[in-house]
Amino acid sequence: MNVELPDNTIGFELSEDCAVFPLDEDNFLLQSVDFFTPIIDDPFIFGQIAAANSLSDIYAMGGTPIHALNIAEFPSEELPLEILSQIMDGGLDIANKAGIPILGGHTIKDPVPKYGLVVTGRIEKKNLTLNSTAKSGDVLILTKPLGLGIISTAIKKDKAPEFIIEEAVKTMTLLNKGAAEAMNSLGVHACTDITGYGLLGHLLEMCQGSKISATLDFNTIPLIEGVYELAQKKFVPGGTKQNLEYVSSHV
Repeated sequence: MNVELPDNTIGFELSEDCAVFPLDEDNFLLQSVDFFTPIIDDPFIFGQIAAANSLSDIYAMGGTPIHALNIAEFPSEELPLEILSQIMDGGLDIANKAGIPILGGHTIKDPVPKYGLVVTGRIEKKNLTLNSTAKSGDVLILTKPLGLGIISTAIKKDKAPEFIIEEAVKTMTLLNKGAAEAMNSLGVHACTDITGYGLLGHLLEMCQGSKISATLDFNTIPLIEGVYELAQKKFVPGGTKQNLEYVSSHV
């Protein structure tokens, strides 16, 4: 039996960053979940990175997070629980910076550690920003430099210089809260957060959903310092290659 949903509900049928559920005529509830494996050895910093990433979907739609739940998979028989505690402390640190509580969560045993958040947010109808409502003539703005996938690959192979790692951590732990607030004040037409599908993959989603095309100038795209040199040394993740293959017929 299919449950009848209220008008203006947005679920998995669209490629939006959050599920959207109307609370009343003027307000929506936002819901998102995200988690991944460690990309850095320090458990506290990994928790910070994962939490900031989880919150990003709420901010990408112009929303304000309300609260979160931990979601974790951890090999408790192979690694001390203190590591899991440090990961969650990192997540809590970012939640505190976002001004929200973590109310609980769920953990399971798994050979590979994973961590993230289920995040609930809210937004006024007038500020709801989709990734499918871009308009011809809009200017594309990136709020953070690109290159984290390449840097993460270099880190895993112990080939990333320390200054690049420090810059990557700074970028990954920075909340998009300020960007969301600025977006709401400016009346931005469309927004998305660039994560697993990369710039081209997420831009393709935006263009297809909005029924427009886009023009990029590589020389104007902000990159984390040193990432271009890492790419030349072939530290390119498999996901990036798959993304390029997927979008190549549209580029």
